[in-house]
Amino acid sequence: MDDDDNEPVESETKDEAEAELTPQDSDVTLYCEAEVLPSVEKEKSAREDSETDLEIEDTEKFFNIGQKELYLEACKLVGVVPASYFIRNMEESCVNLNHHGLGPMGTKAIAITLVSNTTVLKLELGDNCIQEEGIMSLMEMLHENYYLQELNVSDNNLGLEGARIISNFLQENNSSLWKLKLSGNSFKEECAALLCQALSSNYRIRSLNLSHNEFSDIGGEHLGQMLALNVGLQSLNLSWNHFNIRGAVALCNGLRSNVTLKKLDVSMNGFGNEGALALGDALRLNSCLVYVDVSRNGITNEGASKISKGLENNECLQVLKLFLNPLSLEGAYSLIMAIKRNPKSRMEDIDISNVLVSEQFVKVLDGVCAIHPQLDVVYKGLQGLSTKKSISLGTNPMRLIQSYTEQKKISVVEFFRSLNPTGLMTMPVGDFRKAMIQQSNILINRYQVRELIKKLDEKKGMVNFSSLEKEDLSKTVEPKPEELQST
Repeated sequence: MDDDDNEPVESETKDEAEAELTPQDSDVTLYCEAEVLPSVEKEKSAREDSETDLEIEDTEKFFNIGQKELYLEACKLVGVVPASYFIRNMEESCVNLNHHGLGPMGTKAIAITLVSNTTVLKLELGDNCIQEEGIMSLMEMLHENYYLQELNVSDNNLGLEGARIISNFLQENNSSLWKLKLSGNSFKEECAALLCQALSSNYRIRSLNLSHNEFSDIGGEHLGQMLALNVGLQSLNLSWNHFNIRGAVALCNGLRSNVTLKKLDVSMNGFGNEGALALGDALRLNSCLVYVDVSRNGITNEGASKISKGLENNECLQVLKLFLNPLSLEGAYSLIMAIKRNPKSRMEDIDISNVLVSEQFVKVLDGVCAIHPQLDVVYKGLQGLSTKKSISLGTNPMRLIQSYTEQKKISVVEFFRSLNPTGLMTMPVGDFRKAMIQQSNILINRYQVRELIKKLDEKKGMVNFSSLEKEDLSKTVEPKPEELQST
């Protein structure tokens, strides 16, 4: 971009500011898109008589200068070398300063500049050793800036004091921030207590990442109590913490009455079968969760059976990841039979990709998929056969579709769009899988559909047909002889 930052920054009206508060797309929205935030009322009157640390001396001097000049002056003030990347990108909606070695003073210079910035919506500051002073500067900036919506301060070793500063900010509940990443900050049980107290009444934070911290059972109890009260969070990542049975049970108990959380990642913890039992009970009552990841939690067939009890009555869960749990064929059966017994199940993806299954299992799964055509179960392969042979994809699915479209004299993109009731170029994965299985023009199995989904630029639970518009399908690789054997 041009470094033309010399024009004065004129203040905008509150209505203009509020019009720009639509959250940007993010990893939160695999099956959970952040809603448009409500109008943010800035309560500045109480602070008009007091200055924050970010207000530099002789503020009139900077009143009419551009963002670049303001940043350079701020760097001079705090005694740091300016970050050239920030100068080049301070008028972009996303600024990625991860791993830039900013330190607390470099962070403070950026915070001073962002107080009056109206273009940056997403700020990445992971792994910058920002320390307490840096996080304090950012929180003070957010009191004044009501444009910034996403903030990443992961891997900054913020510890207890950092958690306290963030919690104090969250309790005020008056910024536009809706996505906050706090991964890898050495947060322990006391930090969980502070953060959960603030989050219990905070309704603006929609996506929160607390992975790779040190929360254990007491932390799980605090988080469970928070989830029972919180009415804002839609996505919560607690992977790679230290939850064991007690913390897992408390966490799942909070899910029973939660009405907003859609995505929960608790992979790489220690739920065990008792935690799986609590999760099954939560799924039986919860009417909001659409994505749950409990990969590598020491869940055996007994635990899978407990989760299955919840799946028999659940009408909203779409994705369940159980990868790297010590499951066998028995656990796999209990999961798919639960879906079979639930005519209202919306399950789309079950990941048990470390489990070898039998031919009989595949036949039963075929029957379940006939009832629930949106369902796909990813397993390792068939017992006694190599993975390559056991997951035969049949004829290249794009070749089948191309042959049909050439016969009908239509484009491949037109064929895919005809499957979408909205006529748009994107479509939810589950709806696409169901439409492909149920259409009668091309005979295709669910393994071939899985390959199509990978090809169609699947991201965040959506397939994108536009990826085919510029592709020369005539260069599609011819199917190998073994691919011609249908499953």
